[in-house]
Amino acid sequence: MRSTLVGLRAELPPMARLATPVVVAELGWIAMGVVDIAMVGRLGPEAIGAVGVGSVVFFAIAVFGIGVLLGLDTLVAQAYGAQRLEECHRWLFHGVGLSVLLAVPLTGVTAVVLAVLDRWGLDPAVEQLVGPYFSRIVWSILPLLLYTAFRRYLQAMGLVAPVMMALVSANLINVAANWVLVFGHLGAPRLGVDGAAWATCVSRVYLALFLLFAIVRHDRLQRTGLWQAPRRLDLTRLRRLAAIGVPAAVQVTLEIGVFAAATALAGRLDASTLAAHQIVLSVAGVTFMVPLGVGAAGAVRVGHAVGRGDPSGARDAGWAALVLGTGFMACAGLVFVLVPHPILRLFTADATVLAIGVPLVFVAALFQLFDGFQGVATGVLRGLGDTRTPMFWNLAGHWAIGLPVGYWLCFHRGWDAVGLWVGLCVGLMVVGSVLVVTWFRRVASWGSPVGS
Repeated sequence: MRSTLVGLRAELPPMARLATPVVVAELGWIAMGVVDIAMVGRLGPEAIGAVGVGSVVFFAIAVFGIGVLLGLDTLVAQAYGAQRLEECHRWLFHGVGLSVLLAVPLTGVTAVVLAVLDRWGLDPAVEQLVGPYFSRIVWSILPLLLYTAFRRYLQAMGLVAPVMMALVSANLINVAANWVLVFGHLGAPRLGVDGAAWATCVSRVYLALFLLFAIVRHDRLQRTGLWQAPRRLDLTRLRRLAAIGVPAAVQVTLEIGVFAAATALAGRLDASTLAAHQIVLSVAGVTFMVPLGVGAAGAVRVGHAVGRGDPSGARDAGWAALVLGTGFMACAGLVFVLVPHPILRLFTADATVLAIGVPLVFVAALFQLFDGFQGVATGVLRGLGDTRTPMFWNLAGHWAIGLPVGYWLCFHRGWDAVGLWVGLCVGLMVVGSVLVVTWFRRVASWGSPVGS
C-alpha cells in the first residue's frame, strides 16, 4: 500500500501536466456546440431545440468513426513508449486512410437519417428548422475524422499543446462565423439556424488544417522521419486498428447514442421542455469534458508504461487519472446543486425553460461522480488495449437499464423530462461503478501480462 501511495504521488504531477492541455482541448471542443446553442438561443426555444437535436443526432453518427480512430491512442502510445517512432508514423498514415474510408458510409447514414426525420414525432416548429441544419452540418464529417486522426497521433506522443491551441483558436473562428452568419452581420445574409451549421463546418475544416500543419512542422523541426516511414496501407494493420477501435467506437456510439435517444424522446414533449433538456445536456457535457480529457491523458500515460514494459507505472498512471477526474466531478456536482439558476441563465431568460431546467440540473448533479468514473476508467482501460469491457457495459447500463427506466418514468409515470434524466442517471451509475471495479481487478492481477 505504501509503495502504491508513493507511486501515485509521483505520478500526479506529470499526469496533471499532460491532462491540463487535453482538458482545455476537450472543453474547447464542447464549447463550439455550446456557442451554437447560445447564439441561436436569441432566436427562441425552437431554434435551441433544432440545433440541439441536429447536433446530437449528427454526432451520434459521426462518433462511430471518431471511436474507431481511438484505437490510435493505444497503438501510437505503446509504440512511442517503446521508442519506435516509425511505428507511430505508420499508424498515423493508417488513421488518415481509415478516416477517408469511414467518411463515405457515415455520410450515407446521415442521408438516411435526414430522410426519415419527419417520422420522429418532433415538435413541428423544431422539425422545420432541424432538417436544413442537419443537411449542412453533414459536410463536416471528413474534416472531423481527419482532425481526430491527427489529434490522436499528436496526443499519444505527448504533443498536446498544438491540440489545445487548435481548439482555442477554432472557438474564436466559430464565434465570429456564428455572429456573421446567424445574424447577418458584415453584409452576410441572415441565415439563422443554418448559419450555425455553416459556422461549425468552417471550424472543423480549420481544426484539421491546423493539426496537419502542426504535424508537418514538428517533423521538420525534430527530424522524426515522418515522410521516410512507409505510407502504403496494410490490411493487417487496418484490421489491428479496427480490432481495438471498433469496440471503442461501439462504446462511444452507445454512450452518445443514449443521449441522442433521450433528446429525440424529449423532442416529443413541448419546445420549452426540449430546450431545457438541451441546455442541461450541454452543461453536463461541459463538465464531462474534464474526466474525458483526463481519461485521454490516462490512456497515453498507461500506454507509454505498457510500451516500455512497466506494469507499476501503468497502475500508478491509471489511479492518478481516476483521482484527478473524479475529484473534479465531485466538485462539479456540488456547483450544480448550489447555483442551478445562474447556470441556466447563461443560455436563456425564458421563464418556462428555467422552471423546467432547474430539476434537471439537480438530477445531473447526482450523476457527476459516476460520469467521472466511467469517463476516466474507459480511458485508462483503453491504454491497456481493453476496449471491449466499456463497450459491453455501456450497452448493458445505458440501453438495457437506463433508457428503458427513463422512458417508463417519462411517458408512463408522468415525470416528463425529469424521468428521462433519472433513467440516464441510473445508467451512468451502473457503467461507472462496473468500470472502476474492472480497473481495480486489473490492478490486482498485474501478474498477468499487461494489455492482455
